[in-house]
Amino acid sequence: MGNAHAQGVFQQTQYSPKSTTFKTIADPDADKVVLRIYQDDGITQKSPISSGNFGFQPLSSVRTVRMKHDKTKPEQWTAKVKGDFKGRFYTFEVYKDGKGYGETTGVFATAVGCNGKRAAIIDMSATNPDGFINEQRPASLEPQDWMIYEMHHRDFSTHPSTGILHKGKFLALTEPHAIAYLKQLGINAVHILPSFDYASVDESKLDVAQYNWGYDPLNYNVPEGSYATDATDPSTRIREFKMMVQALHKAGIRVILDVVYNHTFDIDGSPLQRTWPDYYYRKNADGTYSNGSGCGNETASEKPYMRQFMIESTRYWVNEYHIDGFRFDLMGVHDIETMREIRKNLDGIGKNILIYGEGWAAGSCAYDSQKLAMKANVYQMDGIAAFSDEIRDGLRGPWNDDKQGAFLIGKSGNKESVKFGIAGGVSHPQVDMTKVNYAKENWANQPTQFISYVSCHDDMCLVDRLRTNGCPDDEIARLSVLAQTAVFTSQGIPFMLSGEELLRDKKGVHNSYNSPDSVNQLNWDNIKKYPHVFDFYSHLTRLRSNHKGFRLGNADAVRAHLEFIPTSDDCTIAFRLKNLQGIDSWNNIIVILNANREARTIQLPNGNYTIVARGFKIDENGLGNATNEITVNAQEISILHD
Repeated sequence: MGNAHAQGVFQQTQYSPKSTTFKTIADPDADKVVLRIYQDDGITQKSPISSGNFGFQPLSSVRTVRMKHDKTKPEQWTAKVKGDFKGRFYTFEVYKDGKGYGETTGVFATAVGCNGKRAAIIDMSATNPDGFINEQRPASLEPQDWMIYEMHHRDFSTHPSTGILHKGKFLALTEPHAIAYLKQLGINAVHILPSFDYASVDESKLDVAQYNWGYDPLNYNVPEGSYATDATDPSTRIREFKMMVQALHKAGIRVILDVVYNHTFDIDGSPLQRTWPDYYYRKNADGTYSNGSGCGNETASEKPYMRQFMIESTRYWVNEYHIDGFRFDLMGVHDIETMREIRKNLDGIGKNILIYGEGWAAGSCAYDSQKLAMKANVYQMDGIAAFSDEIRDGLRGPWNDDKQGAFLIGKSGNKESVKFGIAGGVSHPQVDMTKVNYAKENWANQPTQFISYVSCHDDMCLVDRLRTNGCPDDEIARLSVLAQTAVFTSQGIPFMLSGEELLRDKKGVHNSYNSPDSVNQLNWDNIKKYPHVFDFYSHLTRLRSNHKGFRLGNADAVRAHLEFIPTSDDCTIAFRLKNLQGIDSWNNIIVILNANREARTIQLPNGNYTIVARGFKIDENGLGNATNEITVNAQEISILHD
């Protein structure tokens, strides 16, 4: 049935006080599909945790219904049950050759009980906070205007210094103190790590210390219960997620959801597998499951119903939860055509929804690499961006060797990689692609397809990386500022990891996906310890926002206005954004990055310049003047304009 045609928005339940209609996509060759309706979610405190199956027990069902096979759409099974079942729970089970595949919530559950083992029957309209339906969302942004702040709910809010009451919860981002922090920082979008229902945290035991990034999907279209104040009430997690979005929107901050459609927590317990075995997963020629995700399985986005699921899931998050953008985990596992279709469908909603992802896989995929949404194929995906490991590793050092530094610590050989990032990954006559670290030809048609960054949740955070490279604390502060200046004055879309503005560290842990709060949490007291760093970051975001020269948004404009200025060594980069009349209030802007441990003097194009940034200070009213040349201190930046 791999050629089945999937169309339309799929609703798994349609509730009314008189009846509820249930639908599921399931194996068209199954003998039968059984719907079971329960009084409760089936979770007990005593059951052991095994393969994500947290305490699920098949308690006595209220009603068992054999679903009907749709003859015109043999993959669709339906049942209509009379009566008011609001507040009850349900599962599906598919049988073939006399064997059941195991009970499941179904592929498109939109409400679940504790630990997501049974789907819930609720009135979704009752989950909307006051004013949510007609809320005033932030104005649409062009891609080049986004400034992204990647965060995890627990990291951001659990440390005592935050003063946040709802620590580790969706509601943390509704509190005035948290909102004020983000507004002071000046970013205009938060990228929240996976916030759908994931499998690794036992929601029935939240009094026990547990932590995970959440890249282990269970129910894709339901918020995670551990971030709610009550994981046992199916409506609470939904309502509180919406309250979070509403509060951020009111503050002018957009919300990007990190989505992990490339794999599931496991295969046997997955709703995908239990409804239609092996349909949703890729296999190798020898029959084993392909593992391009590095997590034991990879989904087959090219299959019609997996493709349609991804399209409808993203549309659902936009329509039901007012999500503004999506970050695709391991986007390189998905096929190009699916990503194009997602872009097309989201465009149809009528607002500028940002789409970006990791342009790589974690292993070899059982699919033609020329058809995968890899970074090298981004030029085939208009309106979709990918992370640049070129500028990231050109600044900090290679991903596979924490101890090896790069431009930031004054190591030669990385200049062209950083320049490639400053140009937003588009072709530029002054970037020597033979010297760029990974890409040997540009892969972005437009700078808006290029995510510029130096660190994210993966790998070491920047402070730990610099410490591993032997940098003392005074250098770390200067180099943090230097790195983010490169990112936020680049022509790509700037992206930063939460806590970099506080010189966050993670105790040297490289992969902190399940490390405790003591490793991952942000210490807001660092604002007092490093006020000059936080102050610089908050002024840097505003500098970019105030000046379109840093965000031209078009490849031809980048080539016309971005000019690299010759420097005497490999660890100093200078560039001019020239002839900006009609684009920016500043006619020419010069940015200088000096990663050397000694000062450098740079010859300037003819002009009378106002210095607006140097060291840890940014002041658009001016910090001094320069004409023919300027001396930039060791490991510092300067920004000038005329």
